[in-house]
Amino acid sequence: MDTRAHTPVTTALRLCLHALMVGLLVLAALRATGDSDRHATAVVVVAGVMAAVYAAGVLASVVQPHTRAAALWLTALGAVWLALLALSPDALWVAFPLYFLQLHLLPVRWGLPAVAVTASAAIAAFLLHGQEVTPGTFIGPLLGAAVAVATVLGYDALFRESEQRRHLIDELVSTRAELADAERTAGTLAERERLAREIHDTLAQGLSSIQLLLRAAERSLPEDAPATAHVRRAREAAQDNLAEARRFVRALTPPDLQQGSLAAALSRLASRTSAADLTVQFVVSGRPVELPTPYEVALLRTAQSALANAVQHSGARRAEITLSFMDTSVALDVVDDGDGFDTAAEPVTSSGGGFGLPAMRARARSLGGTLSVESGPGQGTAVAVTLPLPAADGPAETNSDGTGNTEGRAA
Repeated sequence: MDTRAHTPVTTALRLCLHALMVGLLVLAALRATGDSDRHATAVVVVAGVMAAVYAAGVLASVVQPHTRAAALWLTALGAVWLALLALSPDALWVAFPLYFLQLHLLPVRWGLPAVAVTASAAIAAFLLHGQEVTPGTFIGPLLGAAVAVATVLGYDALFRESEQRRHLIDELVSTRAELADAERTAGTLAERERLAREIHDTLAQGLSSIQLLLRAAERSLPEDAPATAHVRRAREAAQDNLAEARRFVRALTPPDLQQGSLAAALSRLASRTSAADLTVQFVVSGRPVELPTPYEVALLRTAQSALANAVQHSGARRAEITLSFMDTSVALDVVDDGDGFDTAAEPVTSSGGGFGLPAMRARARSLGGTLSVESGPGQGTAVAVTLPLPAADGPAETNSDGTGNTEGRAA
């Protein structure tokens, strides 16, 4: 009759309803035979037919709430019940389980009138059979109808609320799992960036300095000096380990930077961020040069955080990313035409990438650069970060052969 999943409580209620229907039909049949009613045989037969019709509806998978099959089944059941009611006044008690069936299987706009008609038929049949009229003649069927209406409608309201809570819990569990995955990914990327910076700032720089010192020592020694060969081998070992350290740094860089240069990563960022209500343009100014990985990571993260603020908080319609290469510095500007804000009360964090303005300033400061913000209510926002280019003859720019030329990609 209803293939939806049921709890133990609802299953018990269904079984009680079946038992009540069968019990009342058996009671009507027994009273008719026990009182030597002249319609006893007919009462027994009609009660059996009604029990068969009821069982057929219970077992039929097509009989579901608010379906045509359910309405047809209730019509057939009601017709048999009216026939039984015409034969025996005891059949009026069968109206009580009929109330529950009508309210459960029919929409409310049809279920309530059906209950009213059933209660009226039960009272009318009792009067037509010439039974003694008492207040209970009217109160019994009407009170039973009221109890059935309150019970079914109350249960339906609780069921809907329970389903809403179940869906909400499922969504919360799913969201919590997605959040945990996102936090793990963010933590992994942050740790990879930290390791890349540490390796570059300590191990790679130290090996580069050692290589330069050993090369200077090698040049100052005569070719036939016993120490020359040892110094050369030491320089070559430092050179090999420097190359390996730089490979580690490249392997630990963010995925966006692994697929190409900083300009390509910023171009992809602009394309991903652009949408129907926001246009993001990317422009490169000056002659691009290779940048150390910490520079590229800092500039990429600054652009991501600034764009996240523009998308989520400013309501901007247009934004522009400009990467400028100058003689002694590199600059990144992110400008949008959004709502802007009071820079004296600038936000501490950015929900987009986890780096607020203070964190972006600290990142720029760690590389010897500066970050400035220009904004005002209704005036848009401009975020500019400037980093000094590393000296061309510094250790960070020395390639693996120690000649002082830059690599295809500096560490």
